[in-house]
Amino acid sequence: MSTPVTRELDISLVDVAARDGLQSEDVIVSTAHKVELVQRLVAAGVRRAEVVSFVNPKRVPQMADGLEVMGALNSPGTLPDRTAVSLAGLVLNARGLDGAIESGVDEINVVVVSTDTYATRNQGRTTAELVDVWHQVGERARAHGLRTTVTLAAAFGCPFEGELPDGRVRDVARAILQVRPDEFALADSIGVAAPTDIVRGVATVRDLDPDLALRCHFHNTRNTGLANIAAAVGEGVRAFDASLGGIGGCPFAPNATGNVPTEDVLYLLHRMGRSTGIDLDAIIASVPWLQSVIGHPTPALVSRAGNFPPR
Repeated sequence: MSTPVTRELDISLVDVAARDGLQSEDVIVSTAHKVELVQRLVAAGVRRAEVVSFVNPKRVPQMADGLEVMGALNSPGTLPDRTAVSLAGLVLNARGLDGAIESGVDEINVVVVSTDTYATRNQGRTTAELVDVWHQVGERARAHGLRTTVTLAAAFGCPFEGELPDGRVRDVARAILQVRPDEFALADSIGVAAPTDIVRGVATVRDLDPDLALRCHFHNTRNTGLANIAAAVGEGVRAFDASLGGIGGCPFAPNATGNVPTEDVLYLLHRMGRSTGIDLDAIIASVPWLQSVIGHPTPALVSRAGNFPPR
């Protein structure tokens, strides 16, 4: 078999293990281990990572040390070239933005949930109220020089309300875009979508704003995450979330396991001839360390089978 063609860097992978991954773990991972996780990712070539969350520590105690994590990562010598890496924080309200600004993150991710039931259980607000939150923090974040992403969560189905009504994604996205973010992410937060859903979802947002930078966040709960990435690549999406080892999942949605694993996504993309700038073998080498930190095996497959051809 011929070796896949390597093209110029064209896919940006955002590793979310340090935030979305660890927030669902039963153990509280130490600040030092979180910092080491980011160091390992950066050493492997990751250039965007979501690493902290500025939310109520009573609801998500695993993320209570965001300021300490960012303080360490911003300290001279912690990362080889801090300016070459963009570190993101999850922000859910104006107070969270205050924390993000104080911490020194480079970008923020604001989540708007597509249905009222899930939005209320996840963030204590309706969808319309979450859109208002984005409008409040978006301009202020930009004024502080922060790159902004809005993630439309449960964009392909809700764990409580089921299938989304026709036009729901379009209506919510249109409301969000009254304050245009730098990037708009479609999230299959509970892993229910198939590739045909992805094609429709991307088209819906593109119809509203053809030039908007798109990103996708998939879960592999029903084993469709990688197929959905392939479909999104085919539709021209060039940024994806993934989590080392496949750890993570929303703690406020039933059975929402399995972020798509970074190593599995990298193998898929590289085999498709896409370039990410990330060393898959270096990523695989960090999985045993991660398993020792969280105390259990990770669900990813490529870290078990290994790269191909073997190096």
